[in-house]
Amino acid sequence: MRRILSTYRYVKHELTPELLSQIADAKIDAVEIFCEPSHFNYRDPLAIRDIAGMLDEYGLALHSLHSPTERHMTPGRDSGNPISISDPERIRRIDAVDEVKRALEVAERIPFRYLVQHMSQGRQVADPRKFDAAFNALEILSIFAKHRGVTITLENTLGELGSPESLQQFIRETHLHDLKLCFDIGHAHVETGVEPALEIMRDRIVTTHIHDNHGEKDEHLLPYEGTIDWDAALAALHAAPAHPSIVLELKEQPALASSNGTAPALEEIRAAFDKFEEFPGDSSAQSAGN
Repeated sequence: MRRILSTYRYVKHELTPELLSQIADAKIDAVEIFCEPSHFNYRDPLAIRDIAGMLDEYGLALHSLHSPTERHMTPGRDSGNPISISDPERIRRIDAVDEVKRALEVAERIPFRYLVQHMSQGRQVADPRKFDAAFNALEILSIFAKHRGVTITLENTLGELGSPESLQQFIRETHLHDLKLCFDIGHAHVETGVEPALEIMRDRIVTTHIHDNHGEKDEHLLPYEGTIDWDAALAALHAAPAHPSIVLELKEQPALASSNGTAPALEEIRAAFDKFEEFPGDSSAQSAGN
């Protein structure tokens, strides 16, 4: 199994050579980098060049980028001004499209396979105006991405607009068939359940966000620390047609009694990958997706 870690775990910190070195030392093969300027300044050619050099030096591949969700996020805070491609207000939507284009331009210097994109921000209803706005944005962005060798993957998020049903309906009705899906297992667990959501999305899933929670809020815990049935979930994922890549997307947690700092530590992340690799049939499921 190719071990892919989202840098969302470290999004409140700058992506430094030391951090990437530690990730590589934990036997991680590839990363998904979260586009937040204080973490990775995707707009700065020098920052992109530096990250390219670091990835090459430490033998890490760039599997994907997570599209920016906010701008001017204050260090240490969890929210800022949202970037929404489904904003019915044309000026704000164009601004959001331009911001996503800047992230896609990273592929001109560091090739990557997928851009993970939220269609909604927060728990939004499936408003037809927002569908139309998202269509206008993604019609432009999917072409822009394709010219750079990138596939846009829509992530299932909390709320109606980003639900598995809405995403499939959106692609079906807009005929934007270059779009694929990123299955976020934690979001599915909070909403309708992992297996029902996966069944709806399965034919278009190419990559994932893997994390756990207790079914009430989006905690981004290590697998097996919440209430997801991992045996059933992994079996269903491995049976998906495109054999999606497994990407751990964890969140910095408060210090635990058993830890010296914030969790999860890279040793714990490595152990989670070890456990996944023990799952029957893993090797065959992952080889085609990577």
